[in-house]
Amino acid sequence: MTKKWTAADVPDMTGRTVVVTGASGGIGLVTARELARAGARVVLAVRDTAKGSRVAAAMPGRTEVRELDVSSQRSVRAFAEAWTGPIDVLVNNAGIMQVPESRTEEGFELQIATNYLGPFALTNLLLPHVTDRVVTIASQLHRLGKLSLTDLNWTGREYNALQAYNDSKLADVLFALELDRRLTGPSRSVVAHPGIAKTSLTSHVKGVSGVVPRMSFLFNDVEHGALPTLYAATQDVPGGSYVGPDRLGGFKGHPALGTPSKTARDPELARDLWDLSSELTRTGRELAV
Repeated sequence: MTKKWTAADVPDMTGRTVVVTGASGGIGLVTARELARAGARVVLAVRDTAKGSRVAAAMPGRTEVRELDVSSQRSVRAFAEAWTGPIDVLVNNAGIMQVPESRTEEGFELQIATNYLGPFALTNLLLPHVTDRVVTIASQLHRLGKLSLTDLNWTGREYNALQAYNDSKLADVLFALELDRRLTGPSRSVVAHPGIAKTSLTSHVKGVSGVVPRMSFLFNDVEHGALPTLYAATQDVPGGSYVGPDRLGGFKGHPALGTPSKTARDPELARDLWDLSSELTRTGRELAV
């Protein structure tokens, strides 16, 4: 691309419905705001509805706030069961990073539950409503993922918070590409990543407060960090696309199509992960192959 794509290039979204998870802050907030500005009806699917309502009140256009905690399979099912009508774009944005070891009520490790198993279940439950695309937010750290299908929830290994995050992001890319392979009709699945963006996502990451000032030249601000998501949600990209910043090895810049890791493109691993995830969440069987 000769012209650098920005939020000003988001097309008219009038008449379209977009669901953005984790839209009360960071990249999700910017994504929701810009899509609403472009005319979309934007549903902010958030854990804290009071905060979500305050954020939505400051946005232009048509917005709605609904409760969703993607770490909870119960909450995911309640959200999906209450949904009626079409969804043009589902943006799986909500996530956490390198948090202390914790488990959900289902016994899932918290990062894999929030970043992957929740979005997997939500997508499959909402898929009958999706008319255009699913956008799943990943990370370049998926390249360091070492996903264990025999111990997805870290019950047999010593917990490593950063590795658990990397693994969850690898799972996201595997899932998004496998979803696109399984979809029929006009809908598609694409991946976006923000490079390295300065958001609250890294609040639990050890040492980040000292690194950020020295290495800020490598980082996108939140406005630029949201551009790959906006691009993936609104442009005519092929299914299975991987969209991220175009500079410094995908760390920062403007949206461009890239290539995920070789492991993330392994269809056999993706199929095995899908089968396991379907068993754990009791969703996704409709797209069995």
